[in-house]
Amino acid sequence: MDVYYAFNYMTAAWMTLEAIPLIASPTLIITLLAPEVRESTALEEYLSRSLGFTLIAFAVLNLILTGCVPLTSTLSEPAIAPASTDLTDPTAPYAVPSLSITLTYHCAVAYYCYTQYMTGQAMTFFVAVVAHGLFAAVGGWVLLFGASNGSISRKTGADKRTSGYPFKNLEADKKRVNLK
Repeated sequence: MDVYYAFNYMTAAWMTLEAIPLIASPTLIITLLAPEVRESTALEEYLSRSLGFTLIAFAVLNLILTGCVPLTSTLSEPAIAPASTDLTDPTAPYAVPSLSITLTYHCAVAYYCYTQYMTGQAMTFFVAVVAHGLFAAVGGWVLLFGASNGSISRKTGADKRTSGYPFKNLEADKKRVNLK
């Protein structure tokens, strides 16, 4: 579960880091991404700042919906246990859907930035490809392996959901022969 929280906090931090220059200096961002140096228009500045505020809102919403920020009904009621990605956890019912949407966002942005970089656009797209690709890889790992506690056997410590396909477990088969 620690990787899950780290993924959400790092995603929120990256989105905020992307949003700060969009809000503070949209002209700088437009100059970095444009093929020629020119003055930015009022529409470009408006859209840059709107995207910056949207990224911050998305980051905060992601932290709230995934249970990283423990929300309680009153100030005196402490958060008893951290939220989990279990679908039955009432403290963060939107943890897995929010994780899926964030993962889709990182994959889409990484793909878009990759296509822009490969068409000969600015080198700044390559930095975005690496960052969003890394976040997409970690998010995929969390979605596949960190979204549930699994079915761990108390007796053996092995995961009960595993099967013998495509390889046979000969040691386990030998033990089962004696039980029959």
